[in-house]
Amino acid sequence: MPDLVPHPPEQFNFARHLLRLNADWPDRLAFIDDFGTLTYGALDEQIRRCAGALIAAGLRREERVVLLAEDRCEWPVAFLGALYAGIVPVALNTLLPIDDYAYVLEHCGARGAIVSAALLDKLQSATERAEHPLDAIFVVGGRAPTGTLDFANALAESKPYDQTGRTRADDPAFWLYSSGSTGKPKGVIHTHGNLYWTAELYGRDHLGLSSADRIFSAAKLFFAYGLGNGLTFPLSVGASAVLMAERPTADAVFRRLIDHRPTVFCGSPTGYAGMLAAPNLPSREAVNLRLCLSAGEALPASIGEHVERHFGCEIVDGIGSTEMLHIFLSNKPGDVHYGTTGKPVSGYEVQLRDDDGHLVPDGAVGDLYIHGPSAAIAYWRDRARTRSTFIGYWTKSGDKYWRDADGNYVYAGRSDDMLKVSGQYVSPAEVEGVLAAHPDILETGLVGAPDAEGLTRTTAFVVLKQGIAASPDIAKELQAFVKERLSPHKRPHHITFVDDLPKTATGKIQRFRLRELVSAPKD
Repeated sequence: MPDLVPHPPEQFNFARHLLRLNADWPDRLAFIDDFGTLTYGALDEQIRRCAGALIAAGLRREERVVLLAEDRCEWPVAFLGALYAGIVPVALNTLLPIDDYAYVLEHCGARGAIVSAALLDKLQSATERAEHPLDAIFVVGGRAPTGTLDFANALAESKPYDQTGRTRADDPAFWLYSSGSTGKPKGVIHTHGNLYWTAELYGRDHLGLSSADRIFSAAKLFFAYGLGNGLTFPLSVGASAVLMAERPTADAVFRRLIDHRPTVFCGSPTGYAGMLAAPNLPSREAVNLRLCLSAGEALPASIGEHVERHFGCEIVDGIGSTEMLHIFLSNKPGDVHYGTTGKPVSGYEVQLRDDDGHLVPDGAVGDLYIHGPSAAIAYWRDRARTRSTFIGYWTKSGDKYWRDADGNYVYAGRSDDMLKVSGQYVSPAEVEGVLAAHPDILETGLVGAPDAEGLTRTTAFVVLKQGIAASPDIAKELQAFVKERLSPHKRPHHITFVDDLPKTATGKIQRFRLRELVSAPKD
């Protein structure tokens, strides 16, 4: 570990760590949301009052409380208040179906919940389907019906809790539930120390964030990416963060960029593509950006270059995971190579291995393995998947990469998305990156399916920019565009024009749904 980043002490509570860091500037803004602001002094008091309210409701150390709330100032208060008391918050995606909430409530054994008023009906429906009832439900931002507690009133009536839960750096601090694309969602257990390491190694050391920054993340706080961007990173350097409760549409993002003038914006490739295509994209002079971040999927070089030309600031692309909590492989401000994911973040090691576990040479595609101090402890109640992901010293990411001659890592797709065409591997991400550079394309997703003879044929689903009409001529032009830039076998066999692509809540393309749309087309 770098000498400039000291290890946290053995007895360590991340919430208390943040309060101590910011004790000298109580009047400085910590959060700005759609309803008001919260200073560091007020944040300190509300965190300790929240801890007291949770304890008064009967919750105890290491018991779980689900956090199902919109991004507003109460979210960090609830999350850090639970940590301060030694209670474990389980941050939930606000866009899940009721069945998923019922599964998570039962799986994690939650004793309590903190929920936005707009989501209370969903939570109560899920609770009815779960085997064990919740002992306490706190309602944020609206009326608290009989049998629930008003979050604001509970904090006002609670005495500030002045003794943190006696936690250690390696104690469970919070859980996140990872995508259920390969089965039921997995409960990922993270420690107090993990939050510290991501903030220090990536937020402070790698990105150079400081108290002069104002950070705005389109990714929500319940995602690992958004949790770092919008909470742990700014609070670890005394900066401020802009929170947004509504969906991160281009117009919603533009309003915050103009009205609140953040210096750092954190988005995803899909979001950036939508922003660049929007007719009311604000000018460079209308915003105050010095840096943009991207994660969630590989950033096409054309989008990165376009963002930099327009806003006059670099866009730093990186890859992280729920299991590693935040980004471990990334470009760096001042050393950005568009079309790559850069180099390992200081404090992390990465390896590329073949199917037999052997290291692959530069230029060859391999499975990505990571070692670093922010790795999760395990998946809750899932020993088999824990063993297949957390392998001794290493965490297997499920991503394919290759390394170029300059030591930069280039994304080749998810391990289960790789296609074999004419006996040779094709990376959907590589083909999509080329297609994204075409001036008529807004976004695209590539999948493969067997034809009548059992041979893999690829189909590129394409969303055209506004005003461009789909036609057989454009389809042929796109195929030729790829063939001129990549090996012939990587040319899409078919082009299918669609109005939009199916995506996860994080903006990732759901290729399994695209595959369902492919009915073995014939040449």
